Amino acid sequence: MTTWEAEPEVETLAGQARAAADAVWSKRAARRVRSLVEQRSIEVVHAHNLFPSLSPIVLRAAHSAGAAVVVTLHNYRYLCLPGTLIRQGRPCDVCVGHVPWRGVVHRCYRDSLAGSATIATSLTLHRSLSSFDAVDRFAAVSGFIRETYERTGFAPGRVVVKPNFAPPVPVRDGPGEGFVYLGRLTPEKGVDTLLDAWRGAGDLAAHLGVLTIVGGGPQEDELRAMAPPGVRFLGDVPAEQVPGLIRAARAVMIPSRWEEAAVPRVALEAYASGVAVISSDRGALPEGVIDDETGMLVPADDAAGWREAAAAMSVGATGERLGRGALALWRERYGPEAGLEALEALYLEATTRS
Repeated sequence: MTTWEAEPEVETLAGQARAAADAVWSKRAARRVRSLVEQRSIEVVHAHNLFPSLSPIVLRAAHSAGAAVVVTLHNYRYLCLPGTLIRQGRPCDVCVGHVPWRGVVHRCYRDSLAGSATIATSLTLHRSLSSFDAVDRFAAVSGFIRETYERTGFAPGRVVVKPNFAPPVPVRDGPGEGFVYLGRLTPEKGVDTLLDAWRGAGDLAAHLGVLTIVGGGPQEDELRAMAPPGVRFLGDVPAEQVPGLIRAARAVMIPSRWEEAAVPRVALEAYASGVAVISSDRGALPEGVIDDETGMLVPADDAAGWREAAAAMSVGATGERLGRGALALWRERYGPEAGLEALEALYLEATTRS
């Protein structure tokens, strides 16, 4: 394995200027990539994140040196400056299919005018120069994100779906107790809907059990203040504690109100544990959460619907049945073996350049 430090020094004005230039057209990254391809006879260059240090010029460099080029579409980065299609906690697609000047006005990239202008310049320049034509295959992490890109005319016929995967972990024994949310505490994540569901539980409260909120973020203080009885906050926890928290729960909750680009990793980790998922029906979530097979789908902001789903999951053997379905889907689609098979097929497609 060969590594090099691509991130420039940005503490000084000179470093900031260099970082901005690299985000638009990084000559040193292009030289390094071309050199590696030629010296090592590399057949496939697989890029995951081009900004801010590499820039799309490395795609042109890899292609011109003779390598097949693959780019994973983890998010909406090439359509939206922050890559989320969210602004101020609400869905936003005003830049999709257009020059992203509105994203500059709203400082959408890291809340920085200069940073937003830099990424917008890079995207606009490389679209005009057809730099993305150097990519043989784009690997979308979901069918939803593939459709979103193709709807804008982005790389028609070159986007394939390559889902994420999760490693094996010990499988839950028994039905579990209570419910758990794991993730950032921001408005688009919809955690306030869960709190409203528990607040209105009434006689169902004993059946629902404790709702555990794991994670931190800008909305944490607000959510703690509005939390009803039966909800506990753990804040950020060490990564090694996460599998145990998932395994102890009856189900994992994903109440997102934004268009999730992929089936979240926490859902795949739950499936590997034999734990069902209750999720909203936004974005890519319905691709991985199969209603009444691996979990339940609920409209994002429907607190009563979330309460009813949690109650249904708590009755009889429903949670265990859906957990078995979740584990079966993990083995079929989201385990390491399936991930490796999909990656090998992706590289074969890229190298044949069909």
